[in-house]
Amino acid sequence: MAKQIFVNLPVKDLDKTIEFFTKLGFDFNPKFTDKNATCMIIGENIFAMLLVEKFFRTFIPNKGISDAKKSTEVLVALAVESRAKVDGMVNKAIEAGGKEYRTAQDHGWMYGRAFEDLDGHVWEVFYMDESKMPEEMKSKDNKNEQEEFNNA
Repeated sequence: MAKQIFVNLPVKDLDKTIEFFTKLGFDFNPKFTDKNATCMIIGENIFAMLLVEKFFRTFIPNKGISDAKKSTEVLVALAVESRAKVDGMVNKAIEAGGKEYRTAQDHGWMYGRAFEDLDGHVWEVFYMDESKMPEEMKSKDNKNEQEEFNNA
């Protein structure tokens, strides 16, 4: 089992990217920040390495960088503590120059919104109250579900 996760994303302008995510309330680890990259702290063991495109290319020989404004390779989903935190983060993203990616989705027990950052990466922000999850979902057996997936 992994002990940490580092999501690596290419960015066009590191300074503007740091400014954008600072406005959303994120902090950065100065040990892993220089002119080529920064380490954005998302959670206790969750980080986003935001790498200038030229530097990002050094990690992907023989491949190009996807234009996140035209196609999507990854969705970054962040669980937060409340519906208000969902709205707060997305509203801050919009105020900082991001765009709302889609309208809010409210399933009663789960609420989420999404925004595009300055480079077009999609960030889904959601709140989930598992105590209000439908009973048929609560009663699912993960082992049986995994076996069904493996046999499909």
